[in-house]
Amino acid sequence: MAEKQTAGRDQLGDFAPRFAALNDDVLFGQVWSDEEDLSAHDRSLITIAALIAMGSTEQLDAHLNIGKRNGITKEEIVAEITHLAFYAGWPKAWSAFNRAGRIWSEDDAARKAGD
Repeated sequence: MAEKQTAGRDQLGDFAPRFAALNDDVLFGQVWSDEEDLSAHDRSLITIAALIAMGSTEQLDAHLNIGKRNGITKEEIVAEITHLAFYAGWPKAWSAFNRAGRIWSEDDAARKAGD
């Protein structure tokens, strides 16, 4: 069973409780948990692409981490961002690489420590 999403309530629950409930219960509780047509891995790829294209960097770190947990590999994220550079813009891709590099570099560091 997937972990219950509480980010909306944790971050906005006091200020915008209805929005927080929609975020946690509908977006993540229903849409993201429905893997009949799209896996969580594929939803993450799509969401990351949309955030990069929109320049929504505030949300990008969270979704890069979610994507990594959903099985997106370093090679996949590099290919995705490279592809998006030509459609969404070079500066957006550059910014996304800076963020993704920090998140996926943890894997590299762990592998080197184990060698």
